[in-house]
Amino acid sequence: MKIKKLIKNTYLRMSLLLIAGFFSGWLVFHRPPVEHKPEINVSEKKSTIWTCSMHPQIRRDEPGQCPLCGMDLIPLTQDAAQIDPNAISMTEDAARIAEVQTTIVSRQEPVKEVRLYGKIQADERLVQTQSAHLAGRIEQLLINFTGEEVRKGQTIAQIYSPSLVTAQQELFEALKMRDTAIISAARDKLRQWKFTDGQIAEIESSGKVKSIFDVTATVSGIVSARKVNKGDYVQQGSALYEIVDLSHVWALFDAYESDLPWIKQGDKVTFTLQSLPGKEFRGVISFIDPVINAQNRVAQLRVDVGNGDNILKPGMFATGHVMTHLATQGNSLVIPQSAVLWTGTRSIIYIKVPGASEPTFLMREITLGPDLGDSYVVLDGLNEGEEIVTNGTFNIDASAQLMGKPSMMNGKQDSTIAPDTVLSDGFR
Repeated sequence: MKIKKLIKNTYLRMSLLLIAGFFSGWLVFHRPPVEHKPEINVSEKKSTIWTCSMHPQIRRDEPGQCPLCGMDLIPLTQDAAQIDPNAISMTEDAARIAEVQTTIVSRQEPVKEVRLYGKIQADERLVQTQSAHLAGRIEQLLINFTGEEVRKGQTIAQIYSPSLVTAQQELFEALKMRDTAIISAARDKLRQWKFTDGQIAEIESSGKVKSIFDVTATVSGIVSARKVNKGDYVQQGSALYEIVDLSHVWALFDAYESDLPWIKQGDKVTFTLQSLPGKEFRGVISFIDPVINAQNRVAQLRVDVGNGDNILKPGMFATGHVMTHLATQGNSLVIPQSAVLWTGTRSIIYIKVPGASEPTFLMREITLGPDLGDSYVVLDGLNEGEEIVTNGTFNIDASAQLMGKPSMMNGKQDSTIAPDTVLSDGFR
Protein backbone atom coordinates (compact mmCIF):
# COMPACT_ATOMS: atom_id res chain seq x y z
CA MET A 1 0.00 0.00 0.00
CA LYS A 2 2.79 2.35 0.86
CA ILE A 3 4.52 1.57 -2.48
CA LYS A 4 1.30 2.31 -4.46
CA LYS A 5 0.74 5.54 -2.58
CA LEU A 6 4.32 6.61 -3.25
CA ILE A 7 3.96 5.91 -7.00
CA LYS A 8 0.66 7.89 -7.12
CA ASN A 9 2.24 10.95 -5.47
CA THR A 10 5.16 10.75 -7.90
CA TYR A 11 2.81 10.80 -10.91
CA LEU A 12 0.90 13.74 -9.46
CA ARG A 13 4.07 15.76 -8.95
CA MET A 14 5.28 15.03 -12.48
CA SER A 15 1.89 16.09 -13.91
CA LEU A 16 1.97 19.39 -12.03
CA LEU A 17 5.54 20.05 -13.18
CA LEU A 18 4.56 19.33 -16.77
CA ILE A 19 1.59 21.70 -16.62
CA ALA A 20 3.75 24.42 -15.08
CA GLY A 21 6.33 23.95 -17.81
CA PHE A 22 3.76 24.33 -20.57
CA PHE A 23 2.37 27.49 -18.95
CA SER A 24 5.84 29.03 -18.55
CA GLY A 25 6.63 28.33 -22.18
CA TRP A 26 3.40 29.98 -23.30
CA LEU A 27 4.23 33.09 -21.25
CA VAL A 28 7.73 33.29 -22.70
CA PHE A 29 7.12 32.57 -26.36
CA HIS A 30 3.62 33.97 -26.94
CA ARG A 31 3.40 37.63 -28.27
CA PRO A 32 0.16 39.65 -28.83
CA PRO A 33 -0.61 40.62 -32.45
CA VAL A 34 0.99 43.92 -33.43
CA GLU A 35 -1.41 46.63 -34.64
CA HIS A 36 -0.26 48.25 -37.89
CA LYS A 37 -0.85 52.01 -37.31
CA PRO A 38 -0.75 54.31 -40.33
CA GLU A 39 2.55 56.04 -40.73
CA ILE A 40 2.49 59.79 -40.19
CA ASN A 41 3.63 61.78 -43.14
CA VAL A 42 6.04 64.17 -41.54
CA SER A 43 6.17 66.47 -44.55
CA GLU A 44 2.35 66.66 -44.66
CA LYS A 45 2.19 67.47 -40.94
CA LYS A 46 4.70 70.19 -41.35
CA SER A 47 2.81 71.69 -44.32
CA THR A 48 -0.26 72.46 -42.18
CA ILE A 49 -0.17 76.05 -40.93
CA TRP A 50 -2.43 77.21 -38.15
CA THR A 51 -3.66 80.80 -38.06
CA CYS A 52 -6.21 83.02 -36.31
CA SER A 53 -9.39 83.99 -38.13
CA MET A 54 -9.23 87.47 -36.61
CA HIS A 55 -5.46 87.97 -36.77
CA PRO A 56 -4.23 86.33 -39.99
CA GLN A 57 -0.68 87.52 -39.33
CA ILE A 58 -0.39 84.81 -36.67
CA ARG A 59 1.29 81.65 -38.05
CA ARG A 60 1.93 78.44 -36.06
CA ASP A 61 3.09 74.92 -37.00
CA GLU A 62 0.69 73.31 -34.52
CA PRO A 63 -2.79 74.06 -33.14
CA GLY A 64 -3.28 76.24 -30.12
CA GLN A 65 -4.68 79.59 -29.15
CA CYS A 66 -4.10 83.02 -30.65
CA PRO A 67 -1.68 85.01 -28.47
CA LEU A 68 -3.59 88.22 -29.26
CA CYS A 69 -7.26 87.36 -28.75
CA GLY A 70 -7.17 83.84 -27.28
CA MET A 71 -9.30 82.28 -30.05
CA ASP A 72 -8.54 78.73 -31.20
CA LEU A 73 -6.24 78.62 -34.19
CA ILE A 74 -7.63 77.15 -37.41
CA PRO A 75 -5.79 75.43 -40.29
CA LEU A 76 -4.93 77.73 -43.16
CA THR A 77 -6.46 76.44 -46.37
CA GLN A 78 -4.38 76.23 -49.47
CA ASP A 79 -7.13 77.31 -51.89
CA ALA A 80 -6.02 80.94 -51.96
CA ALA A 81 -2.42 80.02 -52.73
CA GLN A 82 -3.58 77.63 -55.45
CA ILE A 83 -5.77 80.34 -57.04
CA ASP A 84 -3.34 83.24 -56.74
CA PRO A 85 -0.50 83.93 -54.32
CA ASN A 86 -1.96 87.39 -53.66
CA ALA A 87 -5.47 86.14 -52.86
CA ILE A 88 -6.99 86.77 -49.44
CA SER A 89 -8.76 83.71 -48.02
CA MET A 90 -11.02 83.85 -44.99
CA THR A 91 -13.12 81.36 -43.12
CA GLU A 92 -16.89 81.65 -43.11
CA ASP A 93 -16.78 82.74 -39.48
CA ALA A 94 -14.13 85.39 -40.16
CA ALA A 95 -16.12 86.75 -43.12
CA ARG A 96 -19.22 86.93 -40.99
CA ILE A 97 -17.40 88.72 -38.16
CA ALA A 98 -15.87 91.15 -40.68
CA GLU A 99 -19.41 91.80 -42.04
CA VAL A 100 -18.34 91.02 -45.58
CA GLN A 101 -21.14 91.42 -48.13
CA THR A 102 -20.97 91.04 -51.88
CA THR A 103 -23.10 91.91 -54.90
CA ILE A 104 -23.19 91.05 -58.59
CA VAL A 105 -22.17 93.86 -60.94
CA SER A 106 -24.86 94.81 -63.44
CA ARG A 107 -25.53 97.50 -66.03
CA GLN A 108 -28.06 100.24 -65.35
CA GLU A 109 -28.86 103.78 -66.29
CA PRO A 110 -26.75 106.09 -64.11
CA VAL A 111 -29.12 108.26 -62.10
CA LYS A 112 -27.86 110.83 -59.65
CA GLU A 113 -29.64 112.73 -56.92
CA VAL A 114 -28.16 116.21 -56.83
CA ARG A 115 -28.71 118.06 -53.56
CA LEU A 116 -28.92 121.82 -53.75
CA TYR A 117 -28.94 124.55 -51.12
CA GLY A 118 -30.32 128.02 -51.61
CA LYS A 119 -32.75 130.75 -50.58
CA ILE A 120 -36.10 132.17 -51.58
CA GLN A 121 -35.77 135.52 -53.33
CA ALA A 122 -38.18 138.01 -54.85
CA ASP A 123 -38.70 137.79 -58.58
CA GLU A 124 -36.57 140.64 -59.93
CA ARG A 125 -39.02 141.13 -62.77
CA LEU A 126 -41.75 142.02 -60.25
CA VAL A 127 -39.71 144.63 -58.35
CA GLN A 128 -40.79 148.16 -59.25
CA THR A 129 -39.98 151.66 -58.06
CA GLN A 130 -42.71 154.11 -57.09
CA SER A 131 -41.38 157.51 -58.16
CA ALA A 132 -42.51 161.13 -57.90
CA HIS A 133 -44.01 162.39 -61.10
CA LEU A 134 -43.40 166.04 -60.27
CA ALA A 135 -40.98 168.06 -58.17
CA GLY A 136 -42.00 169.24 -54.74
CA ARG A 137 -41.87 168.71 -50.98
CA ILE A 138 -43.15 165.62 -49.18
CA GLU A 139 -45.96 166.82 -46.93
CA GLN A 140 -47.20 163.43 -45.76
CA LEU A 141 -46.14 159.78 -46.01
CA LEU A 142 -49.06 157.35 -45.74
CA ILE A 143 -46.76 154.31 -46.04
CA ASN A 144 -44.18 154.59 -43.29
CA PHE A 145 -42.36 151.24 -43.01
CA THR A 146 -41.03 148.43 -45.14
CA GLY A 147 -43.06 145.25 -45.38
CA GLU A 148 -46.36 147.14 -45.56
CA GLU A 149 -48.77 145.95 -48.21
CA VAL A 150 -49.77 148.38 -50.96
CA ARG A 151 -52.67 148.13 -53.42
CA LYS A 152 -52.69 149.70 -56.84
CA GLY A 153 -54.43 153.11 -56.76
CA GLN A 154 -53.88 153.55 -53.03
CA THR A 155 -52.69 156.99 -51.87
CA ILE A 156 -49.17 156.51 -50.50
CA ALA A 157 -47.93 160.12 -50.08
CA GLN A 158 -48.89 163.77 -50.42
CA ILE A 159 -46.62 166.29 -52.10
CA TYR A 160 -46.63 170.08 -52.36
CA SER A 161 -45.58 171.31 -55.81
CA PRO A 162 -45.34 174.98 -56.91
CA SER A 163 -45.23 173.86 -60.54
CA LEU A 164 -48.57 172.09 -60.02
CA VAL A 165 -50.10 175.34 -58.72
CA THR A 166 -48.91 177.16 -61.86
CA ALA A 167 -50.24 174.42 -64.15
CA GLN A 168 -53.71 174.60 -62.57
CA GLN A 169 -53.81 178.37 -62.96
CA GLU A 170 -52.92 178.02 -66.64
CA LEU A 171 -55.76 175.55 -67.08
CA PHE A 172 -58.29 177.88 -65.42
CA GLU A 173 -57.17 180.79 -67.65
CA ALA A 174 -57.52 178.60 -70.75
CA LEU A 175 -61.02 177.63 -69.69
CA LYS A 176 -61.96 181.28 -69.30
CA MET A 177 -60.60 182.07 -72.74
CA ARG A 178 -62.42 179.06 -74.19
CA ASP A 179 -59.43 178.47 -76.43
CA THR A 180 -59.52 174.79 -77.32
CA ALA A 181 -55.84 174.56 -78.25
CA ILE A 182 -54.68 176.18 -75.02
CA ILE A 183 -57.06 174.04 -72.96
CA SER A 184 -55.75 170.86 -74.62
CA ALA A 185 -52.13 171.91 -73.98
CA ALA A 186 -52.87 172.63 -70.30
CA ARG A 187 -54.56 169.25 -69.88
CA ASP A 188 -51.66 167.42 -71.58
CA LYS A 189 -49.24 169.06 -69.15
CA LEU A 190 -51.17 167.58 -66.25
CA ARG A 191 -51.35 164.17 -67.95
CA GLN A 192 -47.54 164.14 -68.14
CA TRP A 193 -47.54 164.28 -64.35
CA LYS A 194 -49.72 161.14 -64.28
CA PHE A 195 -53.00 162.95 -63.66
CA THR A 196 -55.94 160.90 -64.81
CA ASP A 197 -58.80 162.37 -66.86
CA GLY A 198 -60.99 161.99 -63.79
CA GLN A 199 -58.60 164.03 -61.64
CA ILE A 200 -58.37 166.73 -64.33
CA ALA A 201 -62.16 166.90 -64.56
CA GLU A 202 -62.36 167.19 -60.78
CA ILE A 203 -59.93 170.13 -60.83
CA GLU A 204 -61.92 171.87 -63.60
CA SER A 205 -65.22 171.37 -61.80
CA SER A 206 -63.89 172.59 -58.43
CA GLY A 207 -62.47 175.81 -59.85
CA LYS A 208 -59.97 175.90 -57.01
CA VAL A 209 -56.22 175.53 -57.20
CA LYS A 210 -54.88 172.57 -55.19
CA SER A 211 -51.43 172.97 -53.69
CA ILE A 212 -51.08 169.42 -52.37
CA PHE A 213 -51.17 166.48 -54.74
CA ASP A 214 -51.94 162.84 -53.76
CA VAL A 215 -49.36 160.31 -54.99
CA THR A 216 -51.10 157.00 -55.76
CA ALA A 217 -49.49 153.59 -56.12
CA THR A 218 -49.12 152.36 -59.67
CA VAL A 219 -48.55 148.70 -58.62
CA SER A 220 -49.63 146.31 -55.87
CA GLY A 221 -47.21 144.51 -53.61
CA ILE A 222 -45.05 144.78 -50.52
CA VAL A 223 -42.90 147.81 -49.73
CA SER A 224 -39.33 146.51 -49.70
CA ALA A 225 -37.64 149.89 -49.25
CA ARG A 226 -38.63 153.46 -48.31
CA LYS A 227 -36.52 156.06 -50.08
CA VAL A 228 -37.79 159.37 -48.59
CA ASN A 229 -38.88 160.95 -45.32
CA LYS A 230 -41.50 163.56 -44.55
CA GLY A 231 -40.27 167.04 -45.47
CA ASP A 232 -37.81 165.86 -48.11
CA TYR A 233 -37.65 167.78 -51.40
CA VAL A 234 -37.80 165.55 -54.42
CA GLN A 235 -37.31 166.04 -58.13
CA GLN A 236 -39.49 164.67 -60.86
CA GLY A 237 -38.66 160.99 -61.18
CA SER A 238 -37.14 160.62 -57.70
CA ALA A 239 -37.75 157.22 -56.06
CA LEU A 240 -40.20 157.23 -53.18
CA TYR A 241 -40.69 153.49 -52.52
CA GLU A 242 -39.54 150.15 -53.83
CA ILE A 243 -42.47 147.76 -54.15
CA VAL A 244 -42.23 144.04 -54.91
CA ASP A 245 -44.97 141.67 -55.94
CA LEU A 246 -44.52 138.37 -54.01
CA SER A 247 -47.29 136.44 -55.75
CA HIS A 248 -44.48 134.81 -57.72
CA VAL A 249 -40.97 134.24 -56.32
CA TRP A 250 -37.66 132.63 -57.20
CA ALA A 251 -35.86 129.80 -55.45
CA LEU A 252 -32.16 130.40 -56.10
CA PHE A 253 -29.89 127.38 -55.54
CA ASP A 254 -26.09 127.02 -55.64
CA ALA A 255 -24.79 124.19 -57.81
CA TYR A 256 -21.14 123.09 -57.65
CA GLU A 257 -19.35 122.85 -60.95
CA SER A 258 -18.97 119.07 -60.50
CA ASP A 259 -22.78 118.79 -60.47
CA LEU A 260 -23.42 121.05 -63.45
CA PRO A 261 -23.03 118.29 -66.09
CA TRP A 262 -26.00 116.56 -64.47
CA ILE A 263 -28.29 119.60 -64.50
CA LYS A 264 -30.09 121.25 -67.37
CA GLN A 265 -32.91 123.70 -67.89
CA GLY A 266 -36.33 122.13 -67.58
CA ASP A 267 -35.31 119.62 -64.86
CA LYS A 268 -37.86 119.22 -62.09
CA VAL A 269 -36.78 120.31 -58.61
CA THR A 270 -38.35 119.30 -55.31
CA PHE A 271 -37.39 121.43 -52.34
CA THR A 272 -38.25 121.87 -48.69
CA LEU A 273 -37.94 124.78 -46.27
CA GLN A 274 -36.52 124.74 -42.77
CA SER A 275 -39.41 126.87 -41.56
CA LEU A 276 -42.06 124.54 -43.05
CA PRO A 277 -40.93 120.97 -42.28
CA GLY A 278 -42.86 118.19 -43.97
CA LYS A 279 -44.13 120.39 -46.83
CA GLU A 280 -42.67 119.95 -50.31
CA PHE A 281 -42.59 122.49 -53.12
CA ARG A 282 -41.97 121.78 -56.78
CA GLY A 283 -40.75 123.74 -59.75
CA VAL A 284 -38.55 123.55 -62.83
CA ILE A 285 -35.15 125.04 -63.52
CA SER A 286 -35.75 128.07 -65.71
CA PHE A 287 -32.23 129.50 -65.74
CA ILE A 288 -28.64 128.39 -65.09
CA ASP A 289 -26.03 131.07 -64.54
CA PRO A 290 -23.46 130.77 -67.34
CA VAL A 291 -20.69 132.14 -65.11
CA ILE A 292 -19.07 130.31 -62.18
CA ASN A 293 -18.56 132.35 -59.03
CA ALA A 294 -14.79 132.68 -58.66
CA GLN A 295 -14.90 132.61 -54.85
CA ASN A 296 -17.14 129.67 -53.98
CA ARG A 297 -17.00 127.83 -57.35
CA VAL A 298 -20.76 127.56 -57.76
CA ALA A 299 -23.31 128.62 -60.35
CA GLN A 300 -26.80 129.74 -59.44
CA LEU A 301 -29.91 127.93 -60.59
CA ARG A 302 -33.28 129.65 -60.72
CA VAL A 303 -36.60 127.94 -60.08
CA ASP A 304 -39.84 129.87 -60.67
CA VAL A 305 -42.40 129.18 -57.95
CA GLY A 306 -45.97 130.43 -57.52
CA ASN A 307 -46.72 132.03 -54.18
CA GLY A 308 -50.39 132.89 -54.21
CA ASP A 309 -50.80 132.21 -50.49
CA ASN A 310 -47.65 134.20 -49.61
CA ILE A 311 -46.12 131.44 -47.48
CA LEU A 312 -42.80 131.69 -49.34
CA LYS A 313 -40.91 134.64 -47.98
CA PRO A 314 -37.64 136.06 -49.34
CA GLY A 315 -34.67 134.95 -47.27
CA MET A 316 -36.02 131.50 -46.35
CA PHE A 317 -33.46 128.67 -46.58
CA ALA A 318 -34.34 125.91 -49.03
CA THR A 319 -32.95 122.43 -49.67
CA GLY A 320 -33.58 121.07 -53.15
CA HIS A 321 -33.27 117.67 -54.83
CA VAL A 322 -32.89 116.93 -58.54
CA MET A 323 -33.11 113.38 -59.92
CA THR A 324 -31.28 113.42 -63.21
CA HIS A 325 -29.10 111.29 -65.48
CA LEU A 326 -26.34 111.74 -68.02
CA ALA A 327 -27.63 111.02 -71.49
CA THR A 328 -24.07 110.47 -72.76
CA GLN A 329 -23.46 107.53 -70.38
CA GLY A 330 -26.34 105.22 -71.35
CA ASN A 331 -26.42 101.89 -69.54
CA SER A 332 -23.19 101.63 -67.58
CA LEU A 333 -21.61 99.48 -64.91
CA VAL A 334 -22.62 101.00 -61.59
CA ILE A 335 -21.18 99.90 -58.23
CA PRO A 336 -21.90 101.13 -54.68
CA GLN A 337 -19.60 103.73 -53.23
CA SER A 338 -18.90 101.46 -50.25
CA ALA A 339 -17.16 98.99 -52.56
CA VAL A 340 -14.39 101.43 -53.52
CA LEU A 341 -11.23 102.19 -51.59
CA TRP A 342 -9.97 105.45 -53.04
CA THR A 343 -6.36 106.47 -52.40
CA GLY A 344 -6.35 109.66 -54.44
CA THR A 345 -4.53 108.17 -57.42
CA ARG A 346 -5.87 104.61 -57.36
CA SER A 347 -9.37 103.20 -57.02
CA ILE A 348 -9.40 99.73 -55.43
CA ILE A 349 -12.10 97.07 -55.22
CA TYR A 350 -12.05 93.41 -54.15
CA ILE A 351 -13.40 90.68 -56.40
CA LYS A 352 -14.78 87.49 -54.86
CA VAL A 353 -13.15 84.48 -56.52
CA PRO A 354 -15.89 82.07 -57.66
CA GLY A 355 -15.70 78.35 -56.83
CA ALA A 356 -13.35 78.63 -53.83
CA SER A 357 -14.15 76.39 -50.85
CA GLU A 358 -13.92 79.41 -48.55
CA PRO A 359 -14.46 83.14 -49.18
CA THR A 360 -11.49 84.26 -51.27
CA PHE A 361 -10.89 87.75 -52.62
CA LEU A 362 -8.50 89.48 -55.01
CA MET A 363 -7.66 93.15 -55.24
CA ARG A 364 -8.22 94.98 -58.52
CA GLU A 365 -7.64 98.54 -59.70
CA ILE A 366 -10.46 100.14 -61.70
CA THR A 367 -11.14 103.41 -63.48
CA LEU A 368 -14.04 105.37 -62.08
CA GLY A 369 -16.41 107.57 -64.03
CA PRO A 370 -18.98 110.09 -62.75
CA ASP A 371 -19.87 110.17 -59.08
CA LEU A 372 -23.57 109.31 -58.57
CA GLY A 373 -23.65 110.27 -54.90
CA ASP A 374 -23.89 106.83 -53.28
CA SER A 375 -22.42 104.96 -56.25
CA TYR A 376 -19.93 105.26 -59.11
CA VAL A 377 -19.91 104.57 -62.83
CA VAL A 378 -17.05 102.20 -63.74
CA LEU A 379 -15.30 102.98 -67.01
CA ASP A 380 -12.66 100.23 -67.04
CA GLY A 381 -11.39 97.25 -65.04
CA LEU A 382 -14.66 95.44 -64.34
CA ASN A 383 -17.05 93.14 -66.20
CA GLU A 384 -20.75 92.66 -65.87
CA GLY A 385 -21.63 89.61 -63.75
CA GLU A 386 -18.54 89.70 -61.54
CA GLU A 387 -19.09 89.57 -57.78
CA ILE A 388 -17.53 92.39 -55.77
CA VAL A 389 -17.29 93.17 -52.07
CA THR A 390 -19.69 95.98 -51.13
CA ASN A 391 -19.31 95.87 -47.34
CA GLY A 392 -16.29 94.98 -45.23
CA THR A 393 -13.87 96.03 -47.97
CA PHE A 394 -11.61 97.83 -45.53
CA ASN A 395 -11.41 94.75 -43.29
CA ILE A 396 -10.27 92.61 -46.20
CA ASP A 397 -7.70 95.22 -47.19
CA ALA A 398 -6.44 95.38 -43.60
CA SER A 399 -5.90 91.60 -43.68
CA ALA A 400 -3.96 92.00 -46.92
CA GLN A 401 -1.72 94.61 -45.30
CA LEU A 402 -1.07 92.38 -42.28
CA MET A 403 -0.18 89.48 -44.56
CA GLY A 404 2.19 91.64 -46.59
CA LYS A 405 0.09 91.24 -49.75
CA PRO A 406 -0.84 93.99 -52.22
CA SER A 407 -3.38 96.41 -50.77
CA MET A 408 -4.56 99.98 -51.09
CA MET A 409 -1.33 101.07 -49.38
CA ASN A 410 0.92 98.93 -51.54
CA GLY A 411 0.23 98.43 -55.21
CA LYS A 412 3.69 97.49 -56.45
CA GLN A 413 2.86 93.84 -57.01
CA ASP A 414 0.49 92.68 -59.70
CA SER A 415 -2.35 91.39 -57.58
CA THR A 416 -5.18 91.74 -60.01
CA ILE A 417 -6.98 89.22 -62.17
CA ALA A 418 -7.49 90.98 -65.43
CA PRO A 419 -11.03 90.74 -66.80
CA ASP A 420 -11.57 87.73 -69.10
CA THR A 421 -8.45 85.99 -67.71
CA VAL A 422 -8.95 82.26 -66.93
CA LEU A 423 -6.89 80.82 -64.10
CA SER A 424 -5.26 77.40 -64.16
CA ASP A 425 -8.13 75.81 -62.21
CA GLY A 426 -10.80 77.32 -64.42
CA PHE A 427 -11.73 80.32 -62.26
CA ARG A 428 -12.10 83.66 -63.94
